[in-house]
Amino acid sequence: MVSIDILDSTLRDGSQGEGISYSVQDKLHIVKALDELGVAYIEAGNPGSNPKDMEFFQRAKGLKLNHAKLVAFGSTRRKDSSCAEDANLQSLLSADTEDVVIFGKSWDFQVTDILHATLKENLEMIRDTCEYLTKRGRNVIYDAEHFFTGYQKNSEYAMKSLQAAVDGGATVLCLCETKGGCMMNDLRRAVAAVVEKFGKAVKIGIHTHNDSGLAVANSLIAVEEGATHVQGVLLGFGERTGNANLSTIIANLQIKMGKRCIPEENLVNLTSICKRVSEITNIPLDAGLPYVGQNAFAHKAGMHIDAVLKNPAAYEHVSPDTVGNERVFLMSEVAGRSMIIEKINKFDPGIKKSDPVVAEIIKQVKDLEHEGYQFEGADGSFELLVRKAIGKYQPFFKLHYYKTSGEIPLVEDGLYAFAQVKIAVEDHIEVAAGEGNGPVNALDKALRSALKTFYPSVMQIRLTDYKVRVLDGKSATASRVRVLIESSDGSDSWTTMGVSCDVVEASWMALVDSFEYKLIKDIEKKYHKYI
Repeated sequence: MVSIDILDSTLRDGSQGEGISYSVQDKLHIVKALDELGVAYIEAGNPGSNPKDMEFFQRAKGLKLNHAKLVAFGSTRRKDSSCAEDANLQSLLSADTEDVVIFGKSWDFQVTDILHATLKENLEMIRDTCEYLTKRGRNVIYDAEHFFTGYQKNSEYAMKSLQAAVDGGATVLCLCETKGGCMMNDLRRAVAAVVEKFGKAVKIGIHTHNDSGLAVANSLIAVEEGATHVQGVLLGFGERTGNANLSTIIANLQIKMGKRCIPEENLVNLTSICKRVSEITNIPLDAGLPYVGQNAFAHKAGMHIDAVLKNPAAYEHVSPDTVGNERVFLMSEVAGRSMIIEKINKFDPGIKKSDPVVAEIIKQVKDLEHEGYQFEGADGSFELLVRKAIGKYQPFFKLHYYKTSGEIPLVEDGLYAFAQVKIAVEDHIEVAAGEGNGPVNALDKALRSALKTFYPSVMQIRLTDYKVRVLDGKSATASRVRVLIESSDGSDSWTTMGVSCDVVEASWMALVDSFEYKLIKDIEKKYHKYI
């Protein structure tokens, strides 16, 4: 099996995506996750660009990694200074990584109009930098920035820039599709030419961006043409429309194309590690991602579900277990008895498709969806509905009342709303209050405060997303709304829902479902632990 070196740039190129700002501790956690996955390289930042990256590399020196090598990133020396005088190169050396990535210009326009250097000066900068680092014991991966644009405009000069890196001692030539606009056949021809000229002397790599939606496809094409080094970001984060998504690339290369990217036994960890990186990044994992997304193996249409239950190969290109994901059957008015019984049997294997409770659940679902519920996006609320129907549910508390109020101008910065709840847990009465930046946030805090004495695990729950959908715009402010709340306890995630003409009531319904779902799962985990 051909081996492909995977270089993950989540901590460098990925951190340039909108809304992403990693702390040093975040970076250390992500390094451990990527090493657990088994990538070859982790491009962890540019030590010469900011103090945070320099601090990271100093702290990372004590890390013990099983698979990956940390890589520091930097640019070729400045045109008017020597390598020894270049502060960025000295910072790169101080990071003390065995491998370094250096980027330089391959497009003549970038050299003359952006760097304001001559074409000869640029070649000298590339060669000198690679040679300087090589002589100081570093393995140099050379990133040829704008290579494909440069190759289209002036192929002779683009190839000379690669030759300069090879002359300086670079061991990998990574061709960067920096603007993300290269079409597949153009990229294929350019990679083939580079492999033919340099492939026997050094490894050829690929680094693509997704501006044309082709980052994954172009990366796979480069491998077909002989590239054995692939750069990207695990979840595709990055500037503009992002980088090549490594979770998709790794799965495609290893499962479909027979290329070894990570240890075979680690492939089953792909989904869980993607979830972990998403959680650290504080960006929800895209449900539509191939292989690792929540919807990657989700089925909704009744005929599809029936076929998959008979033989998953009917509609699934790989088994979800291969990448550590799971099959999901979405509940809706178009789902049939086969899907319902599959869901019910998780809680009561003795119920058959012909049992009256199945027809009752289907009727409830259709009636509720007519009112505005949409269970395909609320797995937690649907599970509670099924449990109530089959007698596998017991309420954890009883609500006496809740109250919410708001104040403008603010009494205190960030506190717009106040809530009070009164609940009963068996014979115990609890009254609690909460303050928040809105009525739902205040209710959430008040309910947690009321329940934490009886059920301490509610403090683990974190609301990761909150959505409100107006169901009937014609009724204006009297419209019914659907509220979806996505929650997580750090290891599992679930979605619950409420529908009402009152947005606070709909939110309360979704919030209560979320807490009860968590508490039920905790009881089941504890029970299974002791049987």
